[in-house]
Amino acid sequence: MPNTPSTINDCMRRNPLTIGVKANLVEAIETIVEHKLTGLTVTDEEGCAVGILSELDCIQAVLTAIYNEGDPEHALVRDAMTSDPITVVPHDNIVEVAQDMVETRQRRRPVLQDGKLVGQVSSSNILWALMEHSRRKVYNAGS
Repeated sequence: MPNTPSTINDCMRRNPLTIGVKANLVEAIETIVEHKLTGLTVTDEEGCAVGILSELDCIQAVLTAIYNEGDPEHALVRDAMTSDPITVVPHDNIVEVAQDMVETRQRRRPVLQDGKLVGQVSSSNILWALMEHSRRKVYNAGS
């Protein structure tokens, strides 16, 4: 049986979909819905991760625009995103990242290497890795 996933590198999504910080919120929402995502990493002009835009951030921004009699079509990603995202690196331990996700209630993390975005890890990626770990532990105990 292959090695048990233990680091973020073992379960992260490489080359994740991103959205620019200056993009229109509607464009971001269309990307999230079309690709069945729960959020996107927000990048600046150099491709550096500067924020996270979740489905809930989008809902809040649209509700705010509607409540203030504004037009969601004019909202920008930078105004709805969560700035200064918590990031991880490929060699971070899956269990430690999982514990932090639970504590902060944040479902995704940009993965950086040498300051550059190389992937994204979501709660579903982490859940898969934890289940693989559990399955292999049971398998090895039965061997």
